[in-house]
Amino acid sequence: MNLNYIEPIYLARYLEVMRDRLPSQFLISRSVKVDFNKDPSLPELWGLHDDAMKSLRERIERVSSMHDLSPPAASSLLDLKVTIANMMLENCNFCERRCGADRKHKKTGYCKIDAVSRYSAEFLHQGEEPELVPSHTIFFTGCNFRCVYCQNWDISQSPRSGTPILSQELARIITLRREYGSRNVNFVTPTPHTHTILKILNALKVNVPVVWNTNMYYSKEVAELLEGVVDVYLGDMRYGNDDCAKKYSDVPDYWNVVMRNFMTAYTGGEILLRQLVLPGHLDCCTAPIVKWVKENIPNVRFNLMFQYRPTYRAYEHPEINRSLMPVEVQKALDIVREAGLEDVLI
Repeated sequence: MNLNYIEPIYLARYLEVMRDRLPSQFLISRSVKVDFNKDPSLPELWGLHDDAMKSLRERIERVSSMHDLSPPAASSLLDLKVTIANMMLENCNFCERRCGADRKHKKTGYCKIDAVSRYSAEFLHQGEEPELVPSHTIFFTGCNFRCVYCQNWDISQSPRSGTPILSQELARIITLRREYGSRNVNFVTPTPHTHTILKILNALKVNVPVVWNTNMYYSKEVAELLEGVVDVYLGDMRYGNDDCAKKYSDVPDYWNVVMRNFMTAYTGGEILLRQLVLPGHLDCCTAPIVKWVKENIPNVRFNLMFQYRPTYRAYEHPEINRSLMPVEVQKALDIVREAGLEDVLI
């Protein structure tokens, strides 16, 4: 038990969905009617999407209980999101690397994933944040980062391993896990698998909060698809500058992309933000991140994490090939307390 645990202030809607008092956003999206052609162009679909999102936002504001949820539409906003994501596969720009791989025809880009999504494990996770536990966690294979200290490197760097996903089958498993007490469905490393996750949710009938467990390095287009689908963005904010991100995760333009996506998520869902404290990176990463959060997205659940350990290829970088020192832990705590964040999990 975490003796420092305090009930979250800024995950109020999530808690209501978890308790079946409010519908998850994907269910509301499925109730919004959108008619579109069998053979439309992508720009036409995005135009329809923009119009439908206005209706969705109004509907979310009106829904105050499960009784307010309209029946699924024969052709819905969620159907439209699935169609757009499938078309994006032909010139993939799911993440901000925008490699343009034709994944639909078995080409791969930086993530090394084609159109077939795979997962390595799914189970009721007891080790997530207390408000999420038990969390039905689904670990997808592959990643658009190359973190040298990745604790799940055997999964993230082996995209062709794992079980191929059938949307209907995984929807059935999610339903069973919900009946057995899951508080949410938690998609880990989801960005390259956006098309598959949208299909799973479109096949899902049970009310369950959707948690997008992410490095936040996705494109503007994916951000638009996620609005009206994701209830909680379980987002990493790892680096306070581009140099550290490039050095340790091989990620270009990290700060601009991730901050942009946090700002977008801030208006369309709720955020549980994870800040993994890296050894020797208090001044260059933790401090500027905390400052930015306080000034730009203060109403988030903030998890200051001290779980770093040197794994995978951390030995190639002596400065991070060690555990945190007690003085670093204390300094990180001081940074957060002095900033005055209101909803902190330690």
